[in-house]
Amino acid sequence: MPTNSKKWKSCMKSYLLGEEQWEVVGGDDQVEITTEFGIAEQVRVWRKKNAKAEFALKRAVSPELFDHILGCESAAEIWTSLDGLFNRKNVARLQFLENELAKATQGDLSISKYFLKMKSLCAELSALDPDEPISKAKLKRHIICGLRKEYVSFVTFVQGWATQPSLLELENMLAS
Repeated sequence: MPTNSKKWKSCMKSYLLGEEQWEVVGGDDQVEITTEFGIAEQVRVWRKKNAKAEFALKRAVSPELFDHILGCESAAEIWTSLDGLFNRKNVARLQFLENELAKATQGDLSISKYFLKMKSLCAELSALDPDEPISKAKLKRHIICGLRKEYVSFVTFVQGWATQPSLLELENMLAS
């Protein structure tokens, strides 16, 4: 299973829609078991769809996650369980990435590798929390704070300019 649960969920939903099984996962197609005439066929069709959707979901999760869904009795319950699990993990991952961003420094990295590292951290943070994406200005501040001491005087000089360079321009100036 991909580490990005939003991509995984999107792919699984598309697959299940294409296989006409999303109704049982999304909870739109619930069948009550009664003894009324004609209901038995609906129950049989629903159970078949549910079993196919359960199988697809179970095949798409890693062995580590399988234990979390083992007791689930329907595809909808599996989906809800995985969604809750992903959301808990996303909060922990978000906190971890925020800590990494706060303490990130250039160290022995080249300018281009350092900028790439910082951009990647911010991109992942923004993907996990789309309501509060990291702005380019905030990214630039984090990058500047983590630069090696040899760049401090140059950055101080550039910060005095009336028109500030873009992130790409700053990277190019520091790299040359």
